[in-house]
Amino acid sequence: MDMHGPAHPGEVLREYLPPEMNVSEAARRLGVTKQDFSVLLNGRSDMSVEMALRLESALGIEADFWLRMQLQWDLWSARQKPKPVVKSIIA
Repeated sequence: MDMHGPAHPGEVLREYLPPEMNVSEAARRLGVTKQDFSVLLNGRSDMSVEMALRLESALGIEADFWLRMQLQWDLWSARQKPKPVVKSIIA
């Protein structure tokens, strides 16, 4: 198992928040609950399209950036699991 995969978008998001801003204030400005924002920052929930759009408005960082990061995380996570048995569709 590769333990050094891509960063979860929540980890990276922490780097873009002003150091003096707490989770409650950031959540309030984004229009989400403190709990929802906290679980994202701690890597326990996925970056949704809606959150990516909120971050685009609040930080000026395109939603695509956050969603590509989530996709990379999802693919890496899925590849860490046992492979399902599949049969080729092409000859």
